[in-house]
Amino acid sequence: MPDANADPLARQAQDAADRAASFSNVEVDNEHETNRLRDVAGLLTHVWGSLPSGAPLPPDVLRAITHAGCNVTVAHDVDGRLLGTAVAIVSPDGVSAYSLITAVAPDVSDRGIGFALKLHQRAWALERGFTTMNWTFDPLVSRNARFNLTKLGAHCDEYLPDFYGPMADEINAGASDRLAAVWPLTEQRSVACSEGQPPPVDLPDYTPDHVSATGPDGHPFVVDVAGARWCRVPVDIVVLRRRNPDEASAWRARVGEVFMEAFGSGHRATGVTRSGWYRLTTETERGNP
Repeated sequence: MPDANADPLARQAQDAADRAASFSNVEVDNEHETNRLRDVAGLLTHVWGSLPSGAPLPPDVLRAITHAGCNVTVAHDVDGRLLGTAVAIVSPDGVSAYSLITAVAPDVSDRGIGFALKLHQRAWALERGFTTMNWTFDPLVSRNARFNLTKLGAHCDEYLPDFYGPMADEINAGASDRLAAVWPLTEQRSVACSEGQPPPVDLPDYTPDHVSATGPDGHPFVVDVAGARWCRVPVDIVVLRRRNPDEASAWRARVGEVFMEAFGSGHRATGVTRSGWYRLTTETERGNP
């Protein structure tokens, strides 16, 4: 087992992870035990829903992941109830890890457990010499996007249309467009985020002259103001997909167009506001906040 004390940044990561776990009143650790991995698979199914083949990650796959030296992080309460999990594997480049899935029990989703899980993954990765973590997420789920980019300090500069193909689980049914998240574990922004001090992300005041496009709901959707491009996504796409699938599909198409054009012109998504506006900046703009 690597010694976190040998690397000050790894020590900072572990201390930050410990504080996040304490704040959420959970115990966070790595899981290897076969029987307990069955509980992890059960939680993943409970949160993400069943696939035609069963659990999103069945127990035998989780066991293989841990046996390969990769990571299954779990969070338990003081009574031993499993409240959350996050699973990561390692990339062949030797410097990055890949987070496959994260889940928190719905009745405790507001306790900061997801943050504690991700900070534990960060500490686990840094202890082993990995300096970057990657994963994908649905760009239309604004709460997750804000967590990834604003709360953790990740960024995105790649849009992946229908990345997984058509999906049949209870959350992701339909096309699977994704943003590729890159979490630089050693950069100062990520360190600040791990200490609970993320840089603010607030949509500046704008006038009609700043509006470049309106969304499927008829309201401003793309705004160019204060040296950045801003792109809005629905407040709750999961509800919208149930109530108005045609409008949800229109959002997917419009957002995809904006991101692919922005990334192609050198922009990067570096934050999301509470109201669902992505901030997209160029390297020049990032150097002059």
